[in-house]
Amino acid sequence: MSQQTWTAVDDYFTDCLIAADPPLDAVLKANTKAGLPAHDVSPTQGKLLHLLVRLKGAKRILEIGTLGAYSTIWLARALPEDGRIVTLEADPKHAQVAAANIERSGLGSRIELRVGLALESLADLHAENSGPFDFIFIDADKPNNPAYLEWALRLSRPGSVIIGDNVVRDGAVVDPDDPDPRVQGVRRFLEMMKADPRLDATALQTVGSKGYDGFTLAIVR
Repeated sequence: MSQQTWTAVDDYFTDCLIAADPPLDAVLKANTKAGLPAHDVSPTQGKLLHLLVRLKGAKRILEIGTLGAYSTIWLARALPEDGRIVTLEADPKHAQVAAANIERSGLGSRIELRVGLALESLADLHAENSGPFDFIFIDADKPNNPAYLEWALRLSRPGSVIIGDNVVRDGAVVDPDDPDPRVQGVRRFLEMMKADPRLDATALQTVGSKGYDGFTLAIVR
């Protein structure tokens, strides 16, 4: 199997199962025009996040890593009218693009964008008693994944769902000696999930337009 095949299948699923969505297409175009890295989730992945939020019946979402707000908007659309998502972005340029995308989406009343280092923003949320969150999506710098998981647990409650993205690293995650700090961050993240009795977790490998990767899914006991 090749990347070309994976992308073609993803495109087929998107055409079959996801309605044409000019507003979200405009988000991706704005991100590309602004030179943001192409790290957005795919449409099928965005729809998966959307459906998981609806299945959970979540009203409060925490997203660690906004980029241009493509996944943010998918998540926010799944919220009820009185729902809210807090999304954290460290890069001011990314946040500026995200803010414009959020404004155009018409979902600004449901989305709070916080700009700054995620670890500082998470500490602020905790100090403000902003939790608990029903659904937490971790999709930021991988070396800090272990710390993000610690904060996610502090800001969650029994029944909260925690999703971690990009955990396969093209298969490098199986190599304990890989020098890439992103790989080591993911490995520690997974080891913490295994050892923590508060979590019931699994991981899935994926292929598609974003290449070979995967995600973790955990429920707080």
